[in-house]
Amino acid sequence: MDKPNQKRPMVAIVTMCFIFAMISFVTNMAAPFGNIWGYRYDWAGMAGNLMNFTAYLFFGIPSGNMLIRYGYKKTALIALAIGAIGLAIQLCSSYAGTDEVPLFIYLAGAFVCGICVCMLNTVVNPMLKLLGGGGNKGNQLIQIGGTLNSLAGTLTPLLVGVLIGTLSINTSMAEVRPLVITGICIFVAAFIIISFVKIHEPQANLSTTKYEHSPLAFRHCLLGVIAIFFYVGIEIGIPGELNAWISRENFEGAAAVAGSLAALYWLMMLVGRFLSTFISGKISPRAQMVTVSGVAIILVLVAILLPQDITFTSPAIPTLNIMSGEVPLKCLFLFLCGLCTSVMWGGIFSLATEGLGKYTAKASGIFMMMVVGGGIMPFIQDYIGRTAGYVNSYWLVVAMLVYIFYYSIVGSKNVNKDIPVGDQSVDLRDL
Repeated sequence: MDKPNQKRPMVAIVTMCFIFAMISFVTNMAAPFGNIWGYRYDWAGMAGNLMNFTAYLFFGIPSGNMLIRYGYKKTALIALAIGAIGLAIQLCSSYAGTDEVPLFIYLAGAFVCGICVCMLNTVVNPMLKLLGGGGNKGNQLIQIGGTLNSLAGTLTPLLVGVLIGTLSINTSMAEVRPLVITGICIFVAAFIIISFVKIHEPQANLSTTKYEHSPLAFRHCLLGVIAIFFYVGIEIGIPGELNAWISRENFEGAAAVAGSLAALYWLMMLVGRFLSTFISGKISPRAQMVTVSGVAIILVLVAILLPQDITFTSPAIPTLNIMSGEVPLKCLFLFLCGLCTSVMWGGIFSLATEGLGKYTAKASGIFMMMVVGGGIMPFIQDYIGRTAGYVNSYWLVVAMLVYIFYYSIVGSKNVNKDIPVGDQSVDLRDL
């Protein structure tokens, strides 16, 4: 392998990891921005998140089709342009007054940004897997990208918090204009940089390829699609319901402590993904998934069954604006679940697309649709929490984790190896 060709894969890898971070940057704006609108309109607090997730439902498959027709680079460039437009629409909402009109302008921008991150997700997951040559190395690159994704997800709400300070009836989108403008500039810069980066297009010859089957004809892919739907519901539901539960507890500063505990969950996600980058090249995705799903089931069961009156003082991390408080010990086991869920996306994706060959891009689009599980399952869990008790709502999380545990052991095995999939190898010397 000559020296020039050694450099090109690294450029492509760094580019895709950067895009992975951009996905979280855009997505994690929705929750803190929603707090601005939710302070005025009760129904609007999670509306931005809902618009983001809804975009996945409608544009998951089209994104996969674009990947096949235009390739990774063009799809990424189109997505970055759409992202800049989405943020520009949100910026416009900061100049449109104080009634409900700017709120709907913001929601439109959130939906457009949802289209952007859906397309970017469709690009980076299969591309990182292919750049790693599939298998353990492919999963390792996805976990590295996931680490940067979590880092951006941690920094974004902190930056929003610095700009907003304290929420009040007078707080508006004008407070976060600097961050939105920065986001637009980042998208424009990324567009220019990626325009000059040479990226191998392993799917370039698939635009005229005949697809005799759907990716769902592969049992391990079909069951993996269901697993991803549940996984996103778990990832969003655990900290979301924890926040709702503790914020309603009867002690001073409950809401602030609840937010701190949710932040610790995301911090655990970051730690888990960082650690996974060192082990994913040596430990198979299946072994990782069996371990983390099993441990997560135990953690949630302990949280459910542990007596409510056993408490602990939650840790305070002033640097991250994480506050301390006396809370049920149950909470410790819930935010520790972040260590387990941190590797599930990459693990499930790797298992579900292993051996799909030419069907990988289409499968990636279907996977993007299933991100809508992050809107549907937490909604169901919250309904259970409000009617049967917040702790009891975690039985739904246990049920979803049991399915993922089953998928990791049995459902992820490719039993359709007789279906022709074309050339699924990637020669790094050609990148």
